[in-house]
Amino acid sequence: MSNTNLGRALCAMVTPFTGTGALDLDAAQKLADRLVTEGCDGLVLSGTTGESPTTSDTEKTELVRAVREAVDGRASVLTGVGTSDTRHTLDLARAAERAGADGLLATAPAYSRPPQDAIAAHLWALADATELPVMVYDIPARTGVRIEPDTLLRLAAHPRIAAVKDCAYDLLGTQKVMAATDLAYYTGCDEYVLALYALGGAGYVSTVANAVPGAFRAIIDAYDAGDTALAARHQQLTIPLTELMMSAGLPGAVTAKALLADLSLPGGGPVRAPLLPADAPTVTRLRAAHDALVSAA
Repeated sequence: MSNTNLGRALCAMVTPFTGTGALDLDAAQKLADRLVTEGCDGLVLSGTTGESPTTSDTEKTELVRAVREAVDGRASVLTGVGTSDTRHTLDLARAAERAGADGLLATAPAYSRPPQDAIAAHLWALADATELPVMVYDIPARTGVRIEPDTLLRLAAHPRIAAVKDCAYDLLGTQKVMAATDLAYYTGCDEYVLALYALGGAGYVSTVANAVPGAFRAIIDAYDAGDTALAARHQQLTIPLTELMMSAGLPGAVTAKALLADLSLPGGGPVRAPLLPADAPTVTRLRAAHDALVSAA
């Protein structure tokens, strides 16, 4: 199994905003503390779920500082620095390092659809820019371009490219890279937590864990204890909520914040445009799935 000091049970944390749309650092600290207390050993800030396209560089840096203070060494703190501009990405990475981040998350540059050698050069430059480990985020559905397995094999030669957040839905390609490198593989698809972990993955980066961190931690804890049947049951119990939160036509940031708000938990509240809040019927379905999961766990 891959080893990494970034943790096993990571949450792709939402970025809380106040009612007026400002960054809510107090809510972020309370949410971070709750997530760690309930089983997360790593938090990933300013990713897709963290609404990174609509937060400023200053807000991203402030968020790192606030969350690092809240978790106080109990969990790793990674932050997204992926942009479509290599210079901007490097600036964000250096700011994150100064703010105390434990690692960086970076996608392929979106929209411009660079070829594979350009993607490799972009990510290599990022890894050269700081002393922090880099988690490469392969999510072609959002960036418009895949980080191909052969590119990941090349990137694995860099000592600071340490991990992959895998949202490529290519289990064959994933296993090809896992078999040939020491990269720590994390699933970014909540329905694949057990599958990738059983194949030697390092853990997961979960959006649904914003609402139910313990339910996902239970999957890998049961597997580590040797009870594969229990691990499978825990995974299956999460599927109805995962489907509603991640596959029902709304971004995870929207559904996660809607559910947290309905549960009166830190992190619930508004999203930033162009995202729109979930409607009342969606919230009702989310709450019912959440309650069913909690009662069955």
